[in-house]
Amino acid sequence: MSLSFLFKILTKDLAKVGSQHAQAFHTGSHLLAVDKNLLVKLRKRSGYTFINCKKALEKFHNDITQAEAWLNEQAQKEGWSRANKLEGRKAKEGLIGLYVRDKAAVMVEVNCETDFVARNDKFQQLVKDVAISAMAHHQNKSPTGYVKNVMAADQLSKVSGTDGASLADQVALTIGRLGENLSVKRAVTVSVPDEWRIGFYVHGGVAGQSEVAMGRYAALVVFQGGQEESLGRQLGRHIVGEAPASLGNMDDLPGGESETRLLPQTFLGDPDRTVAQVLKGQRARVLDFVRFQCGESIGEEAKL
Repeated sequence: MSLSFLFKILTKDLAKVGSQHAQAFHTGSHLLAVDKNLLVKLRKRSGYTFINCKKALEKFHNDITQAEAWLNEQAQKEGWSRANKLEGRKAKEGLIGLYVRDKAAVMVEVNCETDFVARNDKFQQLVKDVAISAMAHHQNKSPTGYVKNVMAADQLSKVSGTDGASLADQVALTIGRLGENLSVKRAVTVSVPDEWRIGFYVHGGVAGQSEVAMGRYAALVVFQGGQEESLGRQLGRHIVGEAPASLGNMDDLPGGESETRLLPQTFLGDPDRTVAQVLKGQRARVLDFVRFQCGESIGEEAKL
């Protein structure tokens, strides 16, 4: 074997090794190009895995805004795909969200498959977003006087969410993150004139919530008068506990233990008096009420 031939082989091998080292160095540099602080921030802010966050930051050269938007877009696409696959699976768990602001209130129901997901922060954020969005949708119509609006799932899904996308898109995004069938089921919004009041109560509440209260049962009650500041909460608590189906009249006689009219029912906070007697004692009257129970069939909720 000639020296020139050996030299050619050696030169070729060295070039190959050099190319491998250059490739490894390039790959290593690419990995190190991701800002670790941004990676941690994006992971905490978005909730996606470190691998996906790193991939997004690499793709958009450490632009965290574009990276998060891209992650959400991918999750939403995955969510719609999962939503189509999960459609038909029962979602009877979840939470009622109740939001009261000035002279208006909204109550929404958002469902999931398991109680475990109902306790998840991302699911609870979805409930909050649905409630706030439904409130904004209601108030954008500039209601005057007493206005009550009931929205079914198809109407509620089309409402614009807090980020400008529809609530249907926000649900898909959350499905992509949680991997469980979710749905916005219904909402009721009310607004009242200055001389009217809104009482409310949530049972089985989620700790740590502020502007949007959450639980498995909730009630809104519209009333006038009242000498005690807590009357609205007392009435809401009674409605949640006793589940009246209709209002009735102030002079109706009690119908016994199976009484389903609100006013003749024995008041939950005072077993010696009916709701009507309590209202008369405080010079108050109930005008309307709505009760939601998570997982109940549509039409079972109490309303006028």
